[in-house]
Amino acid sequence: DVQLVESGGGSVQAGGSLRLSCAASGYPYCMGWFRQAPGKEREGVAAIRRSGGETWYAGSVKGRFTIARDDGVNAIYLQMNSLKLEDTAMYYCAARTNSGARWLAGDRYDYWGQGTQVTVS
Repeated sequence: DVQLVESGGGSVQAGGSLRLSCAASGYPYCMGWFRQAPGKEREGVAAIRRSGGETWYAGSVKGRFTIARDDGVNAIYLQMNSLKLEDTAMYYCAARTNSGARWLAGDRYDYWGQGTQVTVS
């Protein structure tokens, strides 16, 4: 099993920045960030594949968020810039052990962190 622990959430004013971190206990094939706001469906935000480091982003965050990985400490990060009110959500780190497409589809991920709240005001 892969254990995931997120950190770095908090409150920020619109236009500000936050950086989320996710430490993994194993070496999954791909890791990603998802978010869910109250009353809304879960949304895939960004993903990064271990092999080659290829990345994918939701259209709503492209150009503002950057996902990165540090294999040395087996962690991924989500740098969030130019935050908007609509970015307010619980953010979850997730990992998958399978290859294939649909990199931002939550049902393709096997392991989930406990979540960290991001509030933009």
